[in-house]
Amino acid sequence: MAFAFIKHDTKIDFIGKRHIAYAISILLLLVGLGSALWGNGLRMGIDFAGGVIVQVQFAQPVEDEVLKKSLDVPELPGISTQRFGEGTRDYLLRFSSAENTDAAALRTNVLTALAKAFPGNDVEIQRLEMVGPKVGDDLTNKALGALYYATLLIAVYISGRFEQRWMAGVAMAAVLWGGMYLAGLTGLSMGWLVLVALGITLVVCFVLKLNFALGALVGLIHDVFITVGLLSLMGVEIDLNVMAALLTLVGYSLNDTIIVYDRLRENLRAAPKQPLDALINRSVNQTLSRTILTSGTTFVATLALYLLGGGVIHDFALTMLIGVFVGTASSIYVSSAVLLALG
Repeated sequence: MAFAFIKHDTKIDFIGKRHIAYAISILLLLVGLGSALWGNGLRMGIDFAGGVIVQVQFAQPVEDEVLKKSLDVPELPGISTQRFGEGTRDYLLRFSSAENTDAAALRTNVLTALAKAFPGNDVEIQRLEMVGPKVGDDLTNKALGALYYATLLIAVYISGRFEQRWMAGVAMAAVLWGGMYLAGLTGLSMGWLVLVALGITLVVCFVLKLNFALGALVGLIHDVFITVGLLSLMGVEIDLNVMAALLTLVGYSLNDTIIVYDRLRENLRAAPKQPLDALINRSVNQTLSRTILTSGTTFVATLALYLLGGGVIHDFALTMLIGVFVGTASSIYVSSAVLLALG
């Protein structure tokens, strides 16, 4: 017997409350967009923006403002400081550097500046990472491309899996890949190319009536945009760890959406004349126990990483915490609601 602590015959009216979920989603999207455009902005980490990151540990505690003012020297342009871990002894120092800067010279400059600013307070460099501007641009393009192509392949899979239209999905992927290649010749940045391609993907799904694929794509875009917007609001840097969490979020959100879609497809076959909103409600209620168990255990594990994992994995765990909650809600109130709107 399958383990379920919620009966399959529950009758919670999820779809009836969808307008409340719409209002919350729109509010979160607007807040995130406002933060990204006019507020904190998207803080790109060293992996994408390029520069130098140095983790230092002092023998005695130092104050944040004193540290930042003392390191405002020409040898360390654009310096920013961030407390790392607990206490006031460990800090992350970030600053820009030239493409051909030597790592040994950077280490010497940092130690010299710290020795002048804090005489008698020994300091140790525990980590030094350096990424050139060209490498940062390349990583940015690859990360954005990975997000887009993952979303596109998901659309192809959903089209074939739930609508038995593999050829339409493959044709859509081929056309969009060719369109991305041609658009790349115009010199547009990868960010704009991805936005244009996502828009074309949604239009193609709508024209070809790939409703299941369209619902899944809208849900994924909803999850990523809200998560990135909230990260911007909280001032979290977008680095490779956060990008890995976003890709994980895409897969996690899709998994929950597929479970609901699969049960909905079975109910559509069993009762094709029943109203679609009733069928969606029944499908969500029948999979509610599994959704709560899966999301709950993932949330608890990620919360443990966030609280106990240390500073290195902190941003990854925070992104996953936001994504688990948003992704679970979007499977019901976004992906399924798109099907209801399209009939």
